[in-house]
Amino acid sequence: MLDVAFSKLAAPKTGAVVLLLAEDEQLSGIAGALNEASGGAILRGLEVAGFKGQKGKTALLFAPVAGLTRVLAYGIGKRADLKDSVLQEAGGSIAAALAAEAQVTIVAEGIPGADAAHIAYGATLRSYRFDRYRTKEKLEDKPKLAGIAVQVADATKARAAFVPLKAVAEGIFLSRDLVSEPANILTPTVMAERCKELTKLGVKVEILGPKEMTKLGFGALMGVAQGSVQEPRMVVMQWNGAGTRRARKPLVFVGKGVTFDSGGISIKPAAGMEDMKWDMAGAGAVIGLMAALAGRKAKTDVVGIVGLVENMVSGNAQRPGDVVTSYSGQTIEVLNTDAEGRLVLADVLWYAQEKFDPAFMVNLATLTGAIIVALGQEHAGLFSNDDELAQKLLAAGLETDEKLWRMPLGEAYDRAIKSDIADMKNIGGRYGSAVIAAQFIQRFVNDKPWAHLDIAGTAWSGKDTAITPKGATAYGVRLLDQLVRAHYES
Repeated sequence: MLDVAFSKLAAPKTGAVVLLLAEDEQLSGIAGALNEASGGAILRGLEVAGFKGQKGKTALLFAPVAGLTRVLAYGIGKRADLKDSVLQEAGGSIAAALAAEAQVTIVAEGIPGADAAHIAYGATLRSYRFDRYRTKEKLEDKPKLAGIAVQVADATKARAAFVPLKAVAEGIFLSRDLVSEPANILTPTVMAERCKELTKLGVKVEILGPKEMTKLGFGALMGVAQGSVQEPRMVVMQWNGAGTRRARKPLVFVGKGVTFDSGGISIKPAAGMEDMKWDMAGAGAVIGLMAALAGRKAKTDVVGIVGLVENMVSGNAQRPGDVVTSYSGQTIEVLNTDAEGRLVLADVLWYAQEKFDPAFMVNLATLTGAIIVALGQEHAGLFSNDDELAQKLLAAGLETDEKLWRMPLGEAYDRAIKSDIADMKNIGGRYGSAVIAAQFIQRFVNDKPWAHLDIAGTAWSGKDTAITPKGATAYGVRLLDQLVRAHYES
């Protein structure tokens, strides 16, 4: 992880320097002093580049002042419009632009200390790299940036504000690591073992194997798992942070963890099947969230539960037309073995509400390709039986830029999963299939306040963004941390 330091304002003497400049403001303070030391070269360079401090705009100057390798001017827009997300994007963009520098000093003049922490947070998130299997990468191809120093008037407040943000970043990195791992490495067993590492943060971790789940009656989850030689696992993670204030019911987050999804006998096309290593991104987000909440010592009680299976083709695989009995006692006709995530969630969600009587349940799943058709990769789909919970999630999405779009639920969609021989079938036709999948899941929440986040389009990105490099996004960790922080801590 990027090394971050905060210090008082002073004109930098060496290395790369970043000046955060507001829109249409004159160079003053340290920026003015550096411009004067450059003989006016910085101001002339900004004028030539047409730089006026517009949000997200940059101008890079090479060695304008003796001792400095580069000066990067970064526009933060109008100070009246400045918010955390703008500063996070600034930090991330700076880390990407100056990745070839060993050390960078960011001059955050005029920015309050607590706000400046978000610059370092954004830079940290953008610096993530999954390279553990690159054995022949040339040194010159690797980013050199190892640390940043943020200069701010109140460095003490900045340091204090960065502590919980760093904990969330560590949870995000854990989630990205899990989602990036190849499926031959990250089996359900290995993923469950990695959850055990959260005990170092004070999280209570319980792992259930096939014997325990069979005894409980997890017919839906075990049906998905039966085609693989890799044994399934369910992991229950508990963070008890409320202490003596334990008056509220716990918050429960549930993740779909299909460590590889071949589609089973309803096998997927070969093209793109390699992407199905990240069909466990919902579980990865829940694990990262638990690490983030425990790491920053969130003052609330939270339970994270993940159902971990591999969906494979074999002589023992579940067949289209099979009927399984879920933990709830409801029977399911499995018409398509590639609609497996909802089967895993069916058992885990019923277990969650029965075992913990939660204030609410939120599940995350890379559930349907249909949600990508509907929303692209800009929003995840939100389905909920509770308007208050839905509104809180939508607001948290806007605050963190992990955006949601609420989708409908209704009896007409529910009728689509009526089965001729069982209580329900696991698919209901092509049209509205993301909604129908949500209707299926809703049958297993027993009227508890619940939200289903279909993150199939947002769990992985094919391009860099300001604070997320190409690859696993850890979508949901920041969103749900914000939900908890804003509404459910004492």
